[in-house]
Amino acid sequence: MTESRLRRAARARVATAFAAAVAAGVLAGCSTISSMFSAEKPKPKELEPIVAPITVRPVWNQNIGAVQFPLTVAVNGNVLTLANDGSVVALEAETGRTVWRVDVGARISAGVGSDGSIAAVVTRDSELIVVEGGRVKWKKVVGVRVATAPLVAGGRIFVLGVDRSIHAYDATDGIKLWQLQRPGDALTLSQTGVVAAFKNTLVVGQGPRMAGLDPLTSTLRWEVPLGAPRGANEVERLADLIGPVVRSGDLICARSFQAAVGCVDAQLGNVAWTKTVGGTDAVAGDSELLFGADASDRINAWRTATGDIAWTSEALMFRGLGAPGVVGQSVVFADAEGMLHWLSRAKGESQARVPTDGKTTSAPPVTVNGLLIVVTRGGGVFAFRPT
Repeated sequence: MTESRLRRAARARVATAFAAAVAAGVLAGCSTISSMFSAEKPKPKELEPIVAPITVRPVWNQNIGAVQFPLTVAVNGNVLTLANDGSVVALEAETGRTVWRVDVGARISAGVGSDGSIAAVVTRDSELIVVEGGRVKWKKVVGVRVATAPLVAGGRIFVLGVDRSIHAYDATDGIKLWQLQRPGDALTLSQTGVVAAFKNTLVVGQGPRMAGLDPLTSTLRWEVPLGAPRGANEVERLADLIGPVVRSGDLICARSFQAAVGCVDAQLGNVAWTKTVGGTDAVAGDSELLFGADASDRINAWRTATGDIAWTSEALMFRGLGAPGVVGQSVVFADAEGMLHWLSRAKGESQARVPTDGKTTSAPPVTVNGLLIVVTRGGGVFAFRPT
């Protein structure tokens, strides 16, 4: 991997915030962004020897077409629902076989949400498109830019706008049920946010705050801060919650952009714990451990219940890491060129390095029946099984 490509990857995460500022017509903080782009980035750390080797077997791969937007892969049983720039695709997780594929006739900006029956994406023209059985079921104009995959749950579809507005639609016919626009900052983040279901509560990100809403009426049930914005200007103070979230029992855990990582008790509506740490990509984990890389690609493993540090690794510093995936006894990070770095979830020791197609990932990795599924911006879909 060339140093210049790694630097470009590191800059790309900052550019996301800059793009949001331009789109919102806000110029505050642009000089800070410019200075960040011009600053020389540290060289990536030399890779260390693999000290706890495992075998990672490629199971299948295929190409669905370029994915130039923040993708969320929907997993329902043995079916993966994905999207490229203009189509929605369902694949069989065990084999990679195409179950169905439909061209939606427009460029997609966010996707995919699915309950296993219907799938939903949003286009660059702010149109919500719902697919059922490999056919377009209905379309509705949302009217705001969207970068977060819709949530399909309880016979409804929930859409989170970049402006932090929330829109609810009937999944059957697309009738709009309600819309909620809450006060917020002038600057927002054009990156996958938080919209998730917890029992009978709709959980959404509202800047650095996590909020619980009544999904039937949009009434606010609780709201708590996960991150504390800090900085000299609006760009530096961006601290929106980054999805997808990690759920463990009553805990819902997420990253606050460049500010913190933490967990909320969604049953009580209280912060369980929060840790001040930089970083721009989602975290991953389970009931035992939560994993994430900071802005320098230092990897932390926190104990999910308490937030205590289990281990820290500096082995992949400045390599442009994305959101991790967890499979078996490993946590896996993709770097700026799509190389998958497998680390021991217990200690952070290097286990394996596996290439994909040389492209950075477009979605956080997902796990299905012991398979790790990775999607790159070039449209490559790869399934690996550790043994």
